[in-house]
Amino acid sequence: MIWLTWRQHRQQALLAVLVLAALAALLVPSGRQMHEVFADTGLANCLQTLSRAEFIAEQASGCEEPAGMFAQRYRTFTNVAIIFAILPLLVGLFFGAPLVAREMEQGTHRLVWTQGATRRRWILVKFGLVGAFGLALAAGYALLVSWWLEPLAQASAARFGYRMFDVLGVVPIGYTVFAVAAGVLAGTIWRGVSAAMAATLVAFVAARIVVWMARPHFLAARERRFPIATDARPNRLLGDWLLDFGLYDAAGHKLQRAYRVSCLPGSDACERYPADAYNLHVFQPANRFWPFQLIETGVFVALAAVMLAVAIHRVRRRLS
Repeated sequence: MIWLTWRQHRQQALLAVLVLAALAALLVPSGRQMHEVFADTGLANCLQTLSRAEFIAEQASGCEEPAGMFAQRYRTFTNVAIIFAILPLLVGLFFGAPLVAREMEQGTHRLVWTQGATRRRWILVKFGLVGAFGLALAAGYALLVSWWLEPLAQASAARFGYRMFDVLGVVPIGYTVFAVAAGVLAGTIWRGVSAAMAATLVAFVAARIVVWMARPHFLAARERRFPIATDARPNRLLGDWLLDFGLYDAAGHKLQRAYRVSCLPGSDACERYPADAYNLHVFQPANRFWPFQLIETGVFVALAAVMLAVAIHRVRRRLS
């Protein structure tokens, strides 16, 4: 069975390895150059120091300007990162969906089952080998892209942004595991590769949208209140995920939607606002990046486990 599974999927496996190698050949040189600029300009040390302060004085520019210039210089990399978000889906489409669907479509599963290979062994070998390869592929891709984007993620303070969060850390592994499981299950329901791939696409996109909408609520958001009569302002480079903001009065009514309203104490500008007005930020702290990564990965792995359990049941009891 191991040899047969390799024969059936070797072209896909070799193509995937070549794609990953090509991706490494593209990202490693540009990533090394970006890391060198990040360190040589002193931006790395500057950000490490500034990131400890929750508020900074208005006149203290710190390293915001060089960080902005760095992010602007490598803005194209951020746009390219969006493309990487579809790689887990491709693994599900070309590894998961054909795994059972092609056997059903061609009727070769009956031949295997009558040649001494039980359904249980067939399931364990095919699902195990293809799943392990997909997991290794996802881990390699996740490590490569996370290393590549790390300086840009620090300089832009945008780890929680959809362009960064979905391709950094461990969530790409969770997405890949889910995509493969969705493809396998789809292949046990629709006995055709094209139909299974279409179902995998729909399931993947739907799950991603639902979890993306739920992401801000993984953990209770925090609030940051600060007066308008001050020259201190929140440190944007902390990397907090800002969910809502505005100017409020003492009764909790939003007076206007503004990131920050400030004025000098006793000035005419301050007299335009109630004396008890304050700025309010609702946010997820930057130090929750990894908890959020693990929560989202866990959600997709759990969904994948359920789908694989259903697929195994269908292979053992329903398919013929």
